[in-house]
Amino acid sequence: MLLFMIEVLTYFIDSLLASICSSENYASEGLESSEMDSKKVVHSGGCHCRRVRWKVEAPASVLVWKCDCSNCFMRGNAHFIVPAEKFELLGDSKEFLTTYTFGTHTAKHTFCKICGITSFYIPRSNQDGVAVSFMCVDPGTLTHVEIKNFDGKNWENSYIESNIASCSKMQNEEIV
Repeated sequence: MLLFMIEVLTYFIDSLLASICSSENYASEGLESSEMDSKKVVHSGGCHCRRVRWKVEAPASVLVWKCDCSNCFMRGNAHFIVPAEKFELLGDSKEFLTTYTFGTHTAKHTFCKICGITSFYIPRSNQDGVAVSFMCVDPGTLTHVEIKNFDGKNWENSYIESNIASCSKMQNEEIV
């Protein structure tokens, strides 16, 4: 029964992500792939109760990592990664955050103390970066979302094979 429920939940999350990514908020609007990838914008977002707010400089078209480690799987986590210096907490957001760690205690899973939403965190794969939940980005600035699976159950192998570590490195690109 538990296995069936997990399969149903996985199917639901995959379907939800697919429908969101194909909606007009995330449509590519006819731009060439290389053109979409190079345009940087300032995205804003945060948690459900809006006590945690942030802004992040990132492309309008993002590569989202869907991880299946025990924590990410249970949260339905799907995130894009940016260099830490491109992410900024706004106002008094910091006082509403708390952090959970487990396993190696390398990843810092931050979430709102009030509503419990993890809108961003410091990933184990990119200690010099921030993983931003694309579902927590305010509508209007994401034009395209590409989802890649990250095998968090086999973290070490996936880390090497995926080149995920490069996602938090600075690149010379213009802000639009």
